[in-house]
Amino acid sequence: MEGIVSVFPSVTLKPQTTRSWDFMGFGEHVDRVPTVESDVIIGFIDSGIWPESESFSDKGFGPPPKKWKGVCNGGANFTCNRYDNIVALYYRKIIGARYYPKPDSAEVNSTRDTAGHGTHTASTAAGNQVNHVSLFDGLAEGNARGAVPLSRIAVYKACWAAGCASHQILSAFDDAISDGADIISISLGYNSPLEYSQDVIAIGAFHAMQHGILTSNSAGNLGYTTFSVVSNAPWMISVAATTTDRKFIDKVILGDNTTLMGNVTINGFDLKGKMFPLITGYQAFNLTRCPIKTNRNSTATITKSVTVRDPSNAPTVISFSSRGPNSITPDILKPDISAPGVEIFAAWSPVSSPSQFPDETRIVKYNIVSGTSMACPHVSGAAAYVKSFHPDWSPSAIKSALMTTASPMPATRNPDREFAYGAGHLNPLKAVQPGLVYEAFEDDYIKMLCSIGYTSDMIKLMVGNTSTTSCPPNYKGTVWDLNYPSMAMVLKEAQGKEATFTRTVTNVGLPNSTYKATITFPSQLTITVNPDVLFFKSLNEKQSFVVKVCARPSSQNVVSTSVVWSDGIHNVRSPIVAYYANITNPNNSKN
Repeated sequence: MEGIVSVFPSVTLKPQTTRSWDFMGFGEHVDRVPTVESDVIIGFIDSGIWPESESFSDKGFGPPPKKWKGVCNGGANFTCNRYDNIVALYYRKIIGARYYPKPDSAEVNSTRDTAGHGTHTASTAAGNQVNHVSLFDGLAEGNARGAVPLSRIAVYKACWAAGCASHQILSAFDDAISDGADIISISLGYNSPLEYSQDVIAIGAFHAMQHGILTSNSAGNLGYTTFSVVSNAPWMISVAATTTDRKFIDKVILGDNTTLMGNVTINGFDLKGKMFPLITGYQAFNLTRCPIKTNRNSTATITKSVTVRDPSNAPTVISFSSRGPNSITPDILKPDISAPGVEIFAAWSPVSSPSQFPDETRIVKYNIVSGTSMACPHVSGAAAYVKSFHPDWSPSAIKSALMTTASPMPATRNPDREFAYGAGHLNPLKAVQPGLVYEAFEDDYIKMLCSIGYTSDMIKLMVGNTSTTSCPPNYKGTVWDLNYPSMAMVLKEAQGKEATFTRTVTNVGLPNSTYKATITFPSQLTITVNPDVLFFKSLNEKQSFVVKVCARPSSQNVVSTSVVWSDGIHNVRSPIVAYYANITNPNNSKN
Protein backbone atom coordinates (compact mmCIF):
# COMPACT_ATOMS: atom_id res chain seq x y z
CA MET A 1 0.00 0.00 0.00
CA GLU A 2 1.37 3.42 -0.93
CA GLY A 3 2.88 5.37 1.97
CA ILE A 4 3.38 2.32 4.21
CA VAL A 5 7.01 1.43 4.87
CA SER A 6 6.58 -1.50 7.22
CA VAL A 7 4.00 -3.46 9.17
CA PHE A 8 4.69 -5.16 12.51
CA PRO A 9 2.60 -6.20 15.53
CA SER A 10 1.70 -3.51 18.05
CA VAL A 11 2.90 -4.36 21.56
CA THR A 12 2.42 -2.68 24.93
CA LEU A 13 5.21 -0.69 26.61
CA LYS A 14 5.42 0.60 30.20
CA PRO A 15 6.21 3.92 31.80
CA GLN A 16 9.11 3.50 33.66
CA THR A 17 12.51 18.18 42.00
CA THR A 18 13.06 20.34 44.48
CA ARG A 19 16.57 19.08 45.16
CA SER A 20 17.79 17.26 42.06
CA TRP A 21 18.69 20.33 39.98
CA ASP A 22 20.51 22.02 42.87
CA PHE A 23 22.35 18.77 43.53
CA MET A 24 23.82 18.97 40.02
CA GLY A 25 24.91 22.58 40.58
CA PHE A 26 22.06 23.89 38.44
CA GLY A 27 20.57 26.52 40.75
CA GLU A 28 17.58 28.81 40.39
CA HIS A 29 19.64 31.73 39.10
CA VAL A 30 21.72 30.16 36.33
CA ASP A 31 22.34 32.16 33.17
CA ARG A 32 19.53 31.99 30.65
CA VAL A 33 18.59 33.40 27.26
CA PRO A 34 14.90 34.05 28.00
CA THR A 35 13.76 34.97 24.50
CA VAL A 36 15.33 31.82 23.05
CA GLU A 37 14.36 29.50 25.91
CA SER A 38 10.72 30.53 25.47
CA ASP A 39 10.94 29.32 21.87
CA VAL A 40 12.24 25.86 22.84
CA ILE A 41 9.55 23.18 22.65
CA ILE A 42 9.78 19.84 24.46
CA GLY A 43 7.44 17.10 23.29
CA PHE A 44 6.46 14.57 25.97
CA ILE A 45 5.21 11.14 24.88
CA ASP A 46 3.64 9.84 28.06
CA SER A 47 0.38 9.49 30.01
CA GLY A 48 -0.75 13.06 29.37
CA ILE A 49 -0.62 16.08 31.68
CA TRP A 50 -2.65 17.87 34.36
CA PRO A 51 -2.86 21.34 32.78
CA GLU A 52 -4.20 23.13 35.87
CA SER A 53 -1.04 22.39 37.88
CA GLU A 54 0.81 25.52 38.95
CA SER A 55 3.88 24.04 37.31
CA PHE A 56 2.23 24.67 33.93
CA SER A 57 0.68 28.07 34.57
CA ASP A 58 0.41 30.40 31.55
CA LYS A 59 1.26 33.46 33.65
CA GLY A 60 4.02 35.46 31.99
CA PHE A 61 3.94 33.52 28.72
CA GLY A 62 3.25 34.96 25.30
CA PRO A 63 1.85 33.32 22.18
CA PRO A 64 3.41 30.07 20.92
CA PRO A 65 6.64 30.29 18.89
CA LYS A 66 6.09 31.09 15.23
CA LYS A 67 7.65 27.76 14.22
CA TRP A 68 4.91 25.84 16.04
CA LYS A 69 2.62 23.94 13.67
CA GLY A 70 0.71 21.81 16.15
CA VAL A 71 -2.75 21.91 17.66
CA CYS A 72 -4.41 21.74 21.04
CA ASN A 73 -6.60 18.71 20.57
CA GLY A 74 -6.80 17.75 24.23
CA GLY A 75 -10.24 16.19 24.11
CA ALA A 76 -12.84 16.25 26.85
CA ASN A 77 -12.44 18.96 29.50
CA PHE A 78 -8.92 19.93 28.42
CA THR A 79 -7.67 23.43 27.56
CA CYS A 80 -4.18 24.51 26.53
CA ASN A 81 -4.85 28.21 26.08
CA ARG A 82 -5.45 31.35 28.07
CA TYR A 83 -7.14 33.91 25.83
CA ASP A 84 -6.59 37.64 26.40
CA ASN A 85 -9.60 39.56 25.08
CA ILE A 86 -7.78 42.90 25.22
CA VAL A 87 -5.01 41.95 22.78
CA ALA A 88 -6.90 39.06 21.16
CA LEU A 89 -4.07 36.56 21.68
CA TYR A 90 -3.66 33.13 23.22
CA TYR A 91 -1.03 32.75 25.93
CA ARG A 92 0.40 29.29 26.36
CA LYS A 93 2.81 27.24 28.42
CA ILE A 94 1.25 24.01 27.16
CA ILE A 95 1.06 24.83 23.46
CA GLY A 96 0.00 21.46 22.09
CA ALA A 97 -1.95 18.40 23.14
CA ARG A 98 -2.91 15.22 21.32
CA TYR A 99 -4.17 11.83 22.38
CA TYR A 100 -4.43 8.57 20.50
CA PRO A 101 -7.21 5.95 20.36
CA LYS A 102 -7.35 4.28 23.73
CA PRO A 103 -7.53 0.51 24.17
CA ASP A 104 -9.94 0.71 27.14
CA SER A 105 -13.38 2.12 26.41
CA ALA A 106 -13.89 2.94 30.11
CA GLU A 107 -11.39 5.80 29.89
CA VAL A 108 -12.23 9.31 28.78
CA ASN A 109 -10.87 10.48 25.45
CA SER A 110 -8.60 13.23 26.72
CA THR A 111 -4.97 14.28 27.05
CA ARG A 112 -5.64 14.77 30.75
CA ASP A 113 -3.31 12.69 32.91
CA THR A 114 -5.06 10.28 35.28
CA ALA A 115 -1.88 8.36 36.18
CA GLY A 116 0.50 11.14 37.28
CA HIS A 117 3.49 9.84 35.32
CA GLY A 118 3.28 12.32 32.43
CA THR A 119 2.64 15.29 34.71
CA HIS A 120 5.67 14.33 36.82
CA THR A 121 8.06 13.99 33.88
CA ALA A 122 6.90 17.19 32.15
CA SER A 123 7.29 19.31 35.29
CA THR A 124 10.73 17.82 35.99
CA ALA A 125 12.04 19.00 32.62
CA ALA A 126 10.03 22.14 31.90
CA GLY A 127 7.86 23.04 34.89
CA ASN A 128 7.57 26.61 36.12
CA GLN A 129 9.09 27.46 39.47
CA VAL A 130 6.53 26.98 42.24
CA ASN A 131 7.69 28.10 45.68
CA HIS A 132 7.09 26.46 49.05
CA VAL A 133 5.68 23.13 48.00
CA SER A 134 5.97 19.83 49.84
CA LEU A 135 4.40 16.41 50.21
CA PHE A 136 2.15 15.93 53.25
CA ASP A 137 2.98 19.23 54.95
CA GLY A 138 6.73 19.24 55.06
CA LEU A 139 8.35 16.33 53.26
CA ALA A 140 10.71 17.48 50.46
CA GLU A 141 9.77 21.10 51.13
CA GLY A 142 11.26 23.60 48.71
CA ASN A 143 10.80 25.31 45.37
CA ALA A 144 9.77 22.92 42.60
CA ARG A 145 11.05 23.76 39.11
CA GLY A 146 12.15 22.28 35.84
CA ALA A 147 15.41 22.83 33.99
CA VAL A 148 13.84 25.22 31.46
CA PRO A 149 10.82 26.89 33.09
CA LEU A 150 10.47 29.34 30.21
CA SER A 151 10.19 26.61 27.58
CA ARG A 152 6.96 25.34 26.00
CA ILE A 153 5.35 21.95 26.42
CA ALA A 154 3.66 19.75 23.82
CA VAL A 155 1.89 16.65 25.12
CA TYR A 156 1.27 13.39 23.27
CA LYS A 157 -0.80 10.95 25.32
CA ALA A 158 0.08 7.45 24.17
CA CYS A 159 -0.25 5.74 27.55
CA TRP A 160 -3.46 4.56 29.16
CA ALA A 161 -4.38 2.23 32.01
CA ALA A 162 -3.60 -0.79 29.83
CA GLY A 163 -0.15 0.54 28.93
CA CYS A 164 1.39 2.30 25.94
CA ALA A 165 0.73 0.68 22.56
CA SER A 166 3.65 0.80 20.13
CA HIS A 167 1.58 2.02 17.17
CA GLN A 168 0.34 4.94 19.29
CA ILE A 169 3.91 5.78 20.28
CA LEU A 170 4.99 5.87 16.64
CA SER A 171 2.04 8.13 15.80
CA ALA A 172 3.07 10.41 18.67
CA PHE A 173 6.61 10.64 17.28
CA ASP A 174 5.29 11.54 13.84
CA ASP A 175 3.08 14.28 15.28
CA ALA A 176 5.80 15.71 17.53
CA ILE A 177 8.11 15.92 14.52
CA SER A 178 5.58 17.60 12.25
CA ASP A 179 4.39 19.93 15.03
CA GLY A 180 7.87 21.38 15.50
CA ALA A 181 9.21 19.95 18.78
CA ASP A 182 12.89 20.64 19.50
CA ILE A 183 13.43 17.84 22.03
CA ILE A 184 11.39 14.66 22.52
CA SER A 185 11.25 13.14 26.00
CA ILE A 186 9.95 9.58 26.27
CA SER A 187 10.13 7.87 29.66
CA LEU A 188 8.89 4.53 28.36
CA GLY A 189 10.47 1.21 27.49
CA TYR A 190 10.10 -2.46 26.63
CA ASN A 191 10.43 -5.39 29.02
CA SER A 192 13.53 -6.55 27.11
CA PRO A 193 15.77 -5.09 24.39
CA LEU A 194 14.55 -5.24 20.80
CA GLU A 195 16.45 -5.13 17.54
CA TYR A 196 16.27 -1.59 16.12
CA SER A 197 13.92 -2.28 13.21
CA GLN A 198 11.37 -3.77 15.66
CA ASP A 199 11.75 -1.06 18.33
CA VAL A 200 9.24 1.75 17.74
CA ILE A 201 11.12 4.11 20.07
CA ALA A 202 14.33 3.55 18.08
CA ILE A 203 12.42 4.02 14.81
CA GLY A 204 10.63 7.15 16.02
CA ALA A 205 13.86 8.58 17.41
CA PHE A 206 15.57 7.95 14.06
CA HIS A 207 12.85 9.92 12.28
CA ALA A 208 13.26 12.69 14.87
CA MET A 209 17.02 12.74 14.32
CA GLN A 210 16.42 13.12 10.57
CA HIS A 211 14.52 16.32 11.37
CA GLY A 212 17.07 17.73 13.81
CA ILE A 213 15.35 16.59 17.02
CA LEU A 214 17.13 14.82 19.90
CA THR A 215 15.21 12.07 21.72
CA SER A 216 15.88 11.41 25.40
CA ASN A 217 14.84 7.95 26.60
CA SER A 218 14.91 6.11 29.92
CA ALA A 219 17.38 3.20 30.06
CA GLY A 220 14.90 0.89 31.79
CA ASN A 221 14.05 -0.38 35.27
CA LEU A 222 15.07 -4.01 34.78
CA GLY A 223 17.57 -3.90 37.59
CA TYR A 224 21.03 -5.08 38.42
CA THR A 225 21.39 -7.42 35.44
CA THR A 226 23.88 -7.20 32.58
CA PHE A 227 22.51 -6.45 29.11
CA SER A 228 19.24 -5.21 30.64
CA VAL A 229 19.29 -1.69 29.16
CA VAL A 230 16.39 -1.40 26.71
CA SER A 231 17.34 1.94 25.13
CA ASN A 232 20.21 1.00 22.81
CA ALA A 233 19.96 3.04 19.60
CA PRO A 234 22.97 5.37 19.15
CA TRP A 235 20.88 8.21 17.67
CA MET A 236 19.09 8.85 20.97
CA ILE A 237 20.42 9.54 24.45
CA SER A 238 19.77 6.78 26.99
CA VAL A 239 19.52 7.73 30.66
CA ALA A 240 20.30 5.74 33.81
CA ALA A 241 19.02 6.69 37.29
CA THR A 242 21.07 7.83 40.27
CA THR A 243 20.55 8.90 43.85
CA THR A 244 20.95 12.46 45.12
CA ASP A 245 22.20 13.70 48.48
CA ARG A 246 18.64 13.92 49.82
CA LYS A 247 16.96 11.04 51.61
CA PHE A 248 13.62 10.52 53.24
CA ILE A 249 14.26 8.62 56.45
CA ASP A 250 11.71 6.50 58.27
CA LYS A 251 11.96 5.05 61.76
CA VAL A 252 10.17 1.78 62.54
CA ILE A 253 10.01 0.69 66.20
CA LEU A 254 9.21 -3.01 66.54
CA GLY A 255 7.45 -4.76 69.40
CA ASP A 256 10.72 -5.54 71.20
CA ASN A 257 11.79 -1.86 70.88
CA THR A 258 14.21 -2.68 68.07
CA THR A 259 14.52 0.45 65.92
CA LEU A 260 15.03 0.27 62.16
CA MET A 261 16.31 3.42 60.45
CA GLY A 262 16.59 4.27 56.78
CA ASN A 263 14.49 3.91 53.69
CA VAL A 264 12.27 1.21 55.14
CA THR A 265 9.88 -0.76 52.97
CA ILE A 266 7.37 -2.72 55.01
CA ASN A 267 5.78 -4.24 51.93
CA GLY A 268 5.92 -3.44 48.28
CA PHE A 269 2.63 -5.08 47.36
CA ASP A 270 -1.06 -4.90 48.19
CA LEU A 271 -1.80 -6.93 51.33
CA LYS A 272 -5.53 -7.07 50.48
CA GLY A 273 -6.53 -6.26 54.06
CA LYS A 274 -4.48 -9.01 55.73
CA MET A 275 -2.10 -8.38 58.64
CA PHE A 276 1.40 -9.82 58.96
CA PRO A 277 4.07 -9.59 61.68
CA LEU A 278 6.95 -7.16 61.27
CA ILE A 279 10.24 -8.95 61.83
CA THR A 280 13.84 -8.08 61.11
CA GLY A 281 15.97 -10.27 58.88
CA TYR A 282 18.01 -11.95 61.59
CA GLN A 283 14.87 -12.85 63.53
CA ALA A 284 13.59 -14.84 60.58
CA PHE A 285 16.43 -17.27 61.24
CA ASN A 286 16.04 -17.32 65.03
CA LEU A 287 12.37 -17.72 65.92
CA THR A 288 13.13 -18.61 69.54
CA ARG A 289 14.29 -15.01 70.04
CA CYS A 290 11.47 -13.45 68.03
CA PRO A 291 9.18 -11.55 70.48
CA ILE A 292 6.01 -12.30 68.53
CA LYS A 293 6.48 -15.98 69.39
CA THR A 294 6.15 -15.28 73.11
CA ASN A 295 4.12 -12.06 73.17
CA ARG A 296 0.64 -12.08 71.64
CA ASN A 297 0.32 -8.28 71.97
CA SER A 298 3.38 -7.17 70.01
CA THR A 299 2.97 -3.86 68.22
CA ALA A 300 5.05 -1.71 65.92
CA THR A 301 5.25 2.05 65.42
CA ILE A 302 6.15 3.88 62.22
CA THR A 303 7.23 7.48 62.83
CA LYS A 304 6.76 10.37 60.42
CA SER A 305 9.30 10.53 57.59
CA VAL A 306 11.95 13.24 57.75
CA THR A 307 14.17 14.79 55.07
CA VAL A 308 17.95 14.59 55.56
CA ARG A 309 21.03 15.43 53.49
CA ASP A 310 23.63 12.71 53.06
CA PRO A 311 26.24 13.47 50.38
CA SER A 312 28.53 10.61 51.40
CA ASN A 313 27.49 8.19 48.65
CA ALA A 314 25.80 10.42 46.11
CA PRO A 315 25.42 10.11 43.26
CA THR A 316 25.24 6.34 42.98
CA VAL A 317 23.44 4.39 40.27
CA ILE A 318 20.39 2.82 41.90
CA SER A 319 19.90 -0.95 41.80
CA PHE A 320 16.74 -0.87 39.64
CA SER A 321 18.43 1.08 36.82
CA SER A 322 19.09 -1.16 33.80
CA ARG A 323 22.71 -2.00 33.00
CA GLY A 324 24.71 -2.46 29.84
CA PRO A 325 26.37 -3.79 27.80
CA ASN A 326 24.35 -2.99 24.70
CA SER A 327 22.76 -6.28 23.63
CA ILE A 328 21.94 -5.02 20.12
CA THR A 329 25.23 -3.33 19.20
CA PRO A 330 27.81 -4.48 21.78
CA ASP A 331 30.50 -2.05 20.58
CA ILE A 332 28.32 0.99 21.36
CA LEU A 333 28.29 1.94 25.03
CA LYS A 334 24.89 2.13 26.73
CA PRO A 335 23.51 3.77 28.80
CA ASP A 336 24.90 7.11 27.63
CA ILE A 337 24.59 9.15 30.81
CA SER A 338 23.07 9.10 34.28
CA ALA A 339 20.86 11.62 36.08
CA PRO A 340 18.80 11.85 39.28
CA GLY A 341 15.98 9.32 39.29
CA VAL A 342 15.50 8.35 42.93
CA GLU A 343 12.84 10.03 45.10
CA ILE A 344 12.23 12.86 42.65
CA PHE A 345 9.68 15.45 43.77
CA ALA A 346 7.57 16.95 40.98
CA ALA A 347 4.00 17.78 39.95
CA TRP A 348 1.34 15.08 40.06
CA SER A 349 -2.18 14.39 38.90
CA PRO A 350 -4.68 14.91 41.76
CA VAL A 351 -6.84 12.04 40.50
CA SER A 352 -4.01 9.55 40.95
CA SER A 353 -3.14 8.53 44.51
CA PRO A 354 0.45 9.20 45.62
CA SER A 355 1.04 5.49 46.25
CA GLN A 356 -0.88 4.51 43.09
CA PHE A 357 -2.81 1.90 45.06
CA PRO A 358 -6.43 1.94 43.84
CA ASP A 359 -7.97 2.07 47.34
CA GLU A 360 -6.02 5.11 48.52
CA THR A 361 -8.06 8.32 48.79
CA ARG A 362 -5.34 10.89 49.50
CA ILE A 363 -4.94 13.69 46.95
CA VAL A 364 -1.63 15.45 46.27
CA LYS A 365 -0.48 18.09 43.80
CA TYR A 366 3.17 17.00 44.00
CA ASN A 367 4.61 13.55 44.55
CA ILE A 368 7.88 11.70 45.16
CA VAL A 369 8.59 9.01 42.55
CA SER A 370 11.62 6.93 41.51
CA GLY A 371 12.61 5.36 38.20
CA THR A 372 14.67 5.90 35.08
CA SER A 373 11.45 7.57 33.92
CA MET A 374 12.35 10.34 36.38
CA ALA A 375 15.99 10.49 35.24
CA CYS A 376 15.07 10.86 31.56
CA PRO A 377 13.36 14.30 31.85
CA HIS A 378 16.39 15.68 33.69
CA VAL A 379 18.40 15.01 30.52
CA SER A 380 15.54 16.24 28.32
CA GLY A 381 15.50 19.50 30.26
CA ALA A 382 19.28 19.82 30.14
CA ALA A 383 19.20 19.21 26.37
CA ALA A 384 16.61 21.98 26.01
CA TYR A 385 18.82 24.26 28.12
CA VAL A 386 21.78 23.63 25.80
CA LYS A 387 19.47 24.18 22.81
CA SER A 388 18.50 27.60 24.18
CA PHE A 389 22.15 28.70 23.94
CA HIS A 390 22.85 26.91 20.66
CA PRO A 391 19.60 26.80 18.63
CA ASP A 392 21.39 25.59 15.48
CA TRP A 393 23.19 22.63 17.04
CA SER A 394 22.43 19.16 15.70
CA PRO A 395 20.96 16.45 17.95
CA SER A 396 24.32 14.68 18.07
CA ALA A 397 26.12 17.90 19.04
CA ILE A 398 23.76 18.42 21.98
CA LYS A 399 24.12 14.78 22.99
CA SER A 400 27.91 15.02 22.73
CA ALA A 401 27.95 18.15 24.89
CA LEU A 402 25.93 16.42 27.60
CA MET A 403 28.11 13.29 27.55
CA THR A 404 31.60 14.79 27.31
CA THR A 405 30.96 17.27 30.14
CA ALA A 406 29.33 14.73 32.45
CA SER A 407 30.88 14.45 35.90
CA PRO A 408 33.03 11.32 36.35
CA MET A 409 31.61 8.76 38.76
CA PRO A 410 33.71 6.53 41.02
CA ALA A 411 33.78 2.84 40.17
CA THR A 412 34.15 2.08 43.89
CA ARG A 413 30.48 3.00 44.35
CA ASN A 414 29.40 1.64 40.97
CA PRO A 415 31.06 -1.73 40.28
CA ASP A 416 29.38 -1.99 36.86
CA ARG A 417 31.29 1.16 35.88
CA GLU A 418 30.22 2.72 32.59
CA PHE A 419 27.62 -0.01 32.06
CA ALA A 420 25.79 1.57 34.99
CA TYR A 421 26.37 5.31 34.46
CA GLY A 422 27.55 5.74 30.86
CA ALA A 423 29.76 8.79 30.36
CA GLY A 424 29.05 9.99 33.89
CA HIS A 425 26.59 12.16 35.79
CA LEU A 426 24.68 14.96 34.09
CA ASN A 427 26.20 18.45 34.47
CA PRO A 428 23.88 20.92 32.65
CA LEU A 429 25.96 24.05 33.19
CA LYS A 430 29.16 22.62 31.72
CA ALA A 431 27.27 21.20 28.75
CA VAL A 432 26.61 24.72 27.44
CA GLN A 433 30.36 25.21 26.86
CA PRO A 434 31.75 21.79 25.87
CA GLY A 435 34.66 23.09 23.75
CA LEU A 436 34.50 20.26 21.19
CA VAL A 437 31.61 18.10 19.99
CA TYR A 438 31.34 14.78 18.18
CA GLU A 439 28.69 14.92 15.46
CA ALA A 440 26.98 12.12 13.53
CA PHE A 441 24.20 12.39 10.96
CA GLU A 442 21.78 10.14 9.11
CA ASP A 443 24.36 8.78 6.66
CA ASP A 444 26.70 7.93 9.53
CA TYR A 445 24.04 5.93 11.32
CA ILE A 446 23.08 4.15 8.11
CA LYS A 447 26.71 3.10 7.64
CA MET A 448 26.73 1.85 11.22
CA LEU A 449 23.64 -0.24 10.48
CA CYS A 450 25.37 -1.59 7.38
CA SER A 451 28.37 -2.59 9.48
CA ILE A 452 26.18 -4.79 11.71
CA GLY A 453 24.60 -6.58 8.77
CA TYR A 454 21.48 -4.57 8.00
CA THR A 455 20.09 -5.10 4.53
CA SER A 456 18.65 -2.32 2.37
CA ASP A 457 15.13 -3.46 3.27
CA MET A 458 15.90 -3.33 7.00
CA ILE A 459 17.40 0.14 6.63
CA LYS A 460 14.26 1.37 4.90
CA LEU A 461 12.34 0.39 8.04
CA MET A 462 14.50 2.82 9.99
CA VAL A 463 14.68 5.62 7.43
CA GLY A 464 10.91 5.74 7.13
CA ASN A 465 10.52 6.28 3.40
CA THR A 466 10.57 4.29 0.18
CA SER A 467 13.76 5.82 -1.17
CA THR A 468 16.67 3.86 -2.59
CA THR A 469 18.62 4.16 0.67
CA SER A 470 21.10 1.30 0.82
CA CYS A 471 24.55 0.35 2.06
CA PRO A 472 27.55 1.66 0.10
CA PRO A 473 28.92 -0.97 -2.33
CA ASN A 474 31.52 -3.25 -0.71
CA TYR A 475 31.31 -1.26 2.53
CA LYS A 476 34.07 -2.36 4.94
CA GLY A 477 33.41 -0.03 7.85
CA THR A 478 32.87 -1.09 11.47
CA VAL A 479 30.80 0.17 14.38
CA TRP A 480 33.99 1.78 15.70
CA ASP A 481 33.85 4.25 12.80
CA LEU A 482 30.66 5.86 14.11
CA ASN A 483 31.59 9.30 15.44
CA TYR A 484 30.33 8.56 18.95
CA PRO A 485 31.32 10.40 22.17
CA SER A 486 32.28 7.12 23.86
CA MET A 487 34.25 4.04 22.79
CA ALA A 488 33.54 0.40 23.61
CA MET A 489 34.96 -2.95 22.53
CA VAL A 490 33.93 -6.51 23.30
CA LEU A 491 36.62 -9.15 23.74
CA LYS A 492 36.47 -12.90 23.33
CA GLU A 493 36.91 -14.81 26.55
CA ALA A 494 40.53 -15.02 27.73
CA GLN A 495 41.76 -13.32 24.55
CA GLY A 496 43.06 -9.87 23.80
CA LYS A 497 41.93 -7.62 21.00
CA GLU A 498 42.87 -4.45 19.18
CA ALA A 499 40.34 -1.82 18.18
CA THR A 500 40.76 1.33 16.10
CA PHE A 501 38.33 4.18 16.74
CA THR A 502 38.23 6.98 14.16
CA ARG A 503 36.82 10.22 15.52
CA THR A 504 36.22 13.79 14.32
CA VAL A 505 35.59 16.73 16.64
CA THR A 506 34.18 20.15 15.82
CA ASN A 507 35.46 23.25 17.61
CA VAL A 508 32.60 25.07 19.34
CA GLY A 509 34.82 26.69 21.97
CA LEU A 510 37.35 29.35 21.04
CA PRO A 511 39.21 30.19 17.83
CA ASN A 512 43.00 29.74 17.77
CA SER A 513 42.86 26.99 20.37
CA THR A 514 45.06 23.97 21.00
CA TYR A 515 43.77 20.77 22.56
CA LYS A 516 46.04 18.12 24.02
CA ALA A 517 44.98 14.55 24.72
CA THR A 518 45.66 12.98 28.09
CA ILE A 519 44.91 9.43 29.06
CA THR A 520 45.70 7.22 32.02
CA PHE A 521 45.17 3.61 31.13
CA PRO A 522 45.16 0.53 33.35
CA SER A 523 47.69 -2.25 32.93
CA GLN A 524 45.24 -4.34 30.89
CA LEU A 525 45.10 -1.70 28.13
CA THR A 526 47.59 -0.02 25.83
CA ILE A 527 46.14 3.09 24.20
CA THR A 528 47.57 5.51 21.64
CA VAL A 529 46.01 8.70 20.28
CA ASN A 530 47.22 10.03 16.93
CA PRO A 531 47.61 12.93 16.70
CA ASP A 532 47.58 13.75 20.38
CA VAL A 533 47.48 17.52 19.76
CA LEU A 534 44.76 19.28 17.76
CA PHE A 535 45.07 22.85 16.46
CA PHE A 536 41.97 24.90 15.63
CA LYS A 537 42.17 28.26 13.89
CA SER A 538 38.46 28.98 13.76
CA LEU A 539 35.09 28.05 15.19
CA ASN A 540 33.27 25.11 13.58
CA GLU A 541 36.59 23.78 12.26
CA LYS A 542 36.86 19.99 12.28
CA GLN A 543 39.86 17.85 13.18
CA SER A 544 40.18 14.06 13.17
CA PHE A 545 42.16 11.63 15.29
CA VAL A 546 42.52 7.89 15.78
CA VAL A 547 42.44 6.01 19.08
CA LYS A 548 44.00 2.53 19.08
CA VAL A 549 43.22 0.30 22.02
CA CYS A 550 45.00 -2.97 22.64
CA ALA A 551 43.39 -5.03 25.39
CA ARG A 552 45.19 -7.92 27.03
CA PRO A 553 43.58 -10.92 28.73
CA SER A 554 42.32 -9.97 32.17
CA SER A 555 40.61 -11.50 35.16
CA GLN A 556 38.37 -8.43 35.26
CA ASN A 557 35.16 -8.50 33.24
CA VAL A 558 35.24 -4.75 32.58
CA VAL A 559 38.24 -2.45 32.15
CA SER A 560 37.73 1.25 31.53
CA THR A 561 39.42 4.62 31.30
CA SER A 562 38.91 7.81 29.30
CA VAL A 563 40.60 10.12 26.84
CA VAL A 564 40.40 13.82 27.70
CA TRP A 565 41.03 16.65 25.25
CA SER A 566 41.85 19.91 27.02
CA ASP A 567 42.73 23.44 25.95
CA GLY A 568 43.18 24.56 29.55
CA ILE A 569 39.59 25.83 29.70
CA HIS A 570 37.47 22.97 28.38
CA ASN A 571 37.86 19.29 29.25
CA VAL A 572 36.27 17.00 26.66
CA ARG A 573 36.12 13.52 28.18
CA SER A 574 35.21 10.31 26.34
CA PRO A 575 35.05 6.98 28.19
CA ILE A 576 36.83 3.94 26.77
CA VAL A 577 35.47 0.55 27.87
CA ALA A 578 36.72 -2.96 27.13
CA TYR A 579 34.69 -5.90 28.34
CA TYR A 580 34.90 -9.64 27.95
CA ALA A 581 32.34 -11.80 26.15
CA ASN A 582 32.06 -14.15 29.12
CA ILE A 583 29.63 -11.61 30.60
CA THR A 584 26.27 -13.36 30.31
CA ASN A 585 23.80 -11.92 27.81
CA PRO A 586 20.34 -13.24 28.74
CA ASN A 587 18.90 -11.75 25.54
CA ASN A 588 20.89 -13.90 23.12
CA SER A 589 17.95 -16.23 22.66
CA LYS A 590 15.62 -13.31 21.89
CA ASN A 591 17.55 -11.38 19.28
